[in-house]
Amino acid sequence: MTTKATVYEGTYQYYIAQFDRIDLKSVEQKLGVHVGKNEIIIPLFGKPHKVSNSGVTDPSGKQPALYICVILCKYLLLCPDVCPKEKEWASFKDLKDSGPLTKYFANEIERPIATYFAGRLGDIEKASKILGGYHPGIEATYDLAMQFDALPQVPILMLYNDADDEFPAKCSLLFERHAENYLDAECLAMVGSLLFAYLKRAGNPNTKI
Repeated sequence: MTTKATVYEGTYQYYIAQFDRIDLKSVEQKLGVHVGKNEIIIPLFGKPHKVSNSGVTDPSGKQPALYICVILCKYLLLCPDVCPKEKEWASFKDLKDSGPLTKYFANEIERPIATYFAGRLGDIEKASKILGGYHPGIEATYDLAMQFDALPQVPILMLYNDADDEFPAKCSLLFERHAENYLDAECLAMVGSLLFAYLKRAGNPNTKI
């Protein structure tokens, strides 16, 4: 029986095998990442991860979760020839090829964030700031609006309304539309899942990613 971990492992190894084909200087200029000696350093939610033909390592020098490895490798391999400039925010369901994953994104990421932090507006704001979140430069009529730099060129905007006497808590995650040029829909969904995991860990360091 094929498990998700097995699929991720196979995908990860396939991507790493293509690393030596990457034009490191071109990627450095287009993405704004740092290139060292035969490796690329990518900030993922502000945490530097290294990618080389030997694999992916996190700030502690260990291999992170396989889905994080897949995100980072795909990000490098999809680096567009021309970097798009549009800054329009879009919901996940409006991004390219997101159709099969829209229910998952709403039910397994956005709704759980809202439920986990319901009645705890101060906690989600504190966790967001620990994660490097900052107030976006837009007008937003929400209890909390925070922007995160998930990856260079791939910011994510969280809009959160806490529960009240009439409505349950609600969370919406938006991407700049050009994010679909840097990651496919599956990886963008995983970025959303990772944001939730990091927010939980910001409030409880023992939470596993």
